[in-house]
Amino acid sequence: MTETVKLKSPIDGSVYAERPLATDREIAAAVDRAKAAQAEWAAGTTIAERGKYLLAFLDALLAMNDEIVPELAWQMGRPVRYGGEKGGFEERTRYMVDIAEKALAPFVPEDRPGFRRYLRREPLGVVFTIAPWNYPYLTAGNSIVPALMAGNAVILKHAAQTLLVGERFQQAFDKAGLPKGLFQNLVMSHDQTEVLLSSGKVDHCNFTGSVAGGRAIEKAAAGTFMSLGLELGGKDPAYVLPDAKLDHAVANLVDGAFYNTGQCCCGIERVYVHEKVYDDFVEGFVAETRNYVVGNPLDQGTTMGPMAQARFADFVREQKAEALRKGATAHIGMQVEGDREGSPYLAPEVLTNVDHQMSVMREESFGPIVGIMKVRDDEEAIQLMNDSPYGLTASIWTTDTDHAAAIGDRIETGTVFMNRCDYVDPGLVWTGIKDTGKGGAMGVVGYHNLTRPKSYHLREAI
Repeated sequence: MTETVKLKSPIDGSVYAERPLATDREIAAAVDRAKAAQAEWAAGTTIAERGKYLLAFLDALLAMNDEIVPELAWQMGRPVRYGGEKGGFEERTRYMVDIAEKALAPFVPEDRPGFRRYLRREPLGVVFTIAPWNYPYLTAGNSIVPALMAGNAVILKHAAQTLLVGERFQQAFDKAGLPKGLFQNLVMSHDQTEVLLSSGKVDHCNFTGSVAGGRAIEKAAAGTFMSLGLELGGKDPAYVLPDAKLDHAVANLVDGAFYNTGQCCCGIERVYVHEKVYDDFVEGFVAETRNYVVGNPLDQGTTMGPMAQARFADFVREQKAEALRKGATAHIGMQVEGDREGSPYLAPEVLTNVDHQMSVMREESFGPIVGIMKVRDDEEAIQLMNDSPYGLTASIWTTDTDHAAAIGDRIETGTVFMNRCDYVDPGLVWTGIKDTGKGGAMGVVGYHNLTRPKSYHLREAI
């Protein structure tokens, strides 16, 4: 009997999609096709020609959005009212296509008489993208688009929770006329994934997921010398200073904490507020949070859907219960139909009287819960923000740009925001430190991580 992967919808627990696993022979054949296609793609196309394919792919994917939006609701629970991921996906794709010529242009050092010297960016070969379910289009596109633009081939293994996303990518690339073998979507098990990683037949792996998953990938790839891009856990902090525009800070931080039911890589999970504005901030934050409507994500009135799986919601419930046992105060207490152990439906929660002895302030929640702490000054805020095994983003809320930058210099993180959060700027780089991982996506650095440098030192004949 053929082994399958079943996608259970968080809406009602039904099996929304079921697909057979690729066989080992099919995976091996896909890798062979990718290698052959990549060699021709790299040698036979210009960057401009590749860009035309990628923009045609983008148009094809955007044209499917009316079908994609309810599919996302059924697969991972995001409310249909938010319209999917088309805005961010289009922004990132167009930007990466636009900068490709410049980002991949040869570097020529200072002139040296009698020599021709330059450095080229060469494609790595076959890029293996392992994509997560929480932002299934954006996170996959972060590596797929620049990988192809740089001359690589791509094999995609998407999360079981968002099986249909990989198929949508394949449909869009096929409609764009991308040469066969350059992009292939495969349904694979964890064991098959580890075998492919250890085979030495892929040249780079880009993974977004858990710290444990990242460690498993590093272990599987050990000894192959393939390069890795790992974006793993996060516990992203915010610091609200006395001069912050509180209404703006409250609205944006509530959204940053609870959008996508808190299932965001760079979602706000802990907030440190200066004592001078603490009470006003908490009052506003609680009031704003109470505006959420939790329910069926297919309903236009729903602003917060279920978590992708019941076990994720149960983990958040455990964090809340532990915090309350240790003296935290819960402020929302919203009654939500179906909010019980074993259910993915979960009300948002705001906790105060929290400290770093509580899991909710130390371990990634990845759900609709946030702790707010009062701090005396910058020193205490910086110490607490850095008291974490993770480092993806940190946001600072103030009217003083220089002050924000000075604080940012001392925060152990990949991105520093001022007066915004939960955003990927394609012109910079998406990266993390500590247990959040290594490598980087987007911008020029993203291209450099999907290519290798090759030096040319050409001496004139004497």
